[in-house]
Amino acid sequence: MKKHLLAALFSVSGLFATSAAAETCGGVYTVKSGDSLSLIADRLYKDVGKWSAIHSRNIDKIGPRPDAIRVGMELSMACLNGLPTGLPGGKTIAEAQPITAAPIQVQPGTAAVRSKINLLTGDDYAPFTSKSAHNGGLITEVVTAAMTDADPEQGFAVHWVNDWASHFDPLLSNALLDLGFPWFRPDCDSMPDSYRCQNFYFSDPMFETLMLLFVDKSRSFAFESDSDIEGKTLCRPSGYLTFDLDGYGRRWLEEKKITLKQPHKVSECFEMVANGEADAVAINEFTGRSVMKDNGLLDQFEVLPQPLSVLGIHVVVHKSHPEAQTMLQLINGGLRNIRENGTYQGIIEDHMARIWAGF
Repeated sequence: MKKHLLAALFSVSGLFATSAAAETCGGVYTVKSGDSLSLIADRLYKDVGKWSAIHSRNIDKIGPRPDAIRVGMELSMACLNGLPTGLPGGKTIAEAQPITAAPIQVQPGTAAVRSKINLLTGDDYAPFTSKSAHNGGLITEVVTAAMTDADPEQGFAVHWVNDWASHFDPLLSNALLDLGFPWFRPDCDSMPDSYRCQNFYFSDPMFETLMLLFVDKSRSFAFESDSDIEGKTLCRPSGYLTFDLDGYGRRWLEEKKITLKQPHKVSECFEMVANGEADAVAINEFTGRSVMKDNGLLDQFEVLPQPLSVLGIHVVVHKSHPEAQTMLQLINGGLRNIRENGTYQGIIEDHMARIWAGF
């Protein structure tokens, strides 16, 4: 009787242990034969569209092509909407949940900030910078954490100026403010004459985002190499960067290899594709997915599984600033430290969970 009782107890305790092990979220997935990012996303997240979440999280290992995974590669999987569960190295469900959102409170400025290192950003650029987003948005929190770690003797302050057109000139060009974010870096090797390359130094990347193609499911569109894009009509709103269309040896716009439509709004680009006036919307992942959801287009459009480009988001300082190199060393040192001590990954995980929950 005692043996049966002990066996039952071991069986029950084993059940509890298995259950506890399963109640984790995220972790490490080892690539198996036949895997693709889409298949992994479908299996672990129950959503094939989350292939890009896996890609962007593991961009350092995978590189710009999502099909470059190989058997045995260990991929870090974020906890998104409670999935995936049971992977080694995961967090408990409670630990993986985002904390209550805390929009920033901008304090009135005083003349005392003149002696500090003054950083410049702007509102309404979610999920990167936004006063209403948690801690001011993903990039705002990363930059703030890096500067806090760097702990400059004179202190630092973040200023919000919503007129983005004024950031490069006159605010940064005249050193009225010291550092600006979040800005994409052109391919300065092939585009050395671009305004940003000529006038600004760039920090190490704070984050890398995917520029993706959004297409109508009813019309075939293959994108395996750059040659597939030539002759196509892409849509990206006016005011959005276009240097990835000419950089990296493409010269799509310069040599008129493609046609670019530039309406005022991203939603208008989706309308143009739906009406056959353009072949694809070429926009950053988060903006495109948000517009798809907000306009009820999830069933009509799909995201192609090959990024148009992978762009780093940086802090910039004008080359004429007398302390430019010192400031770059400061922000880069802080960024390096928060990457090493885990602070950076915690910030990214927290924001990604919020962003994907919104999709």
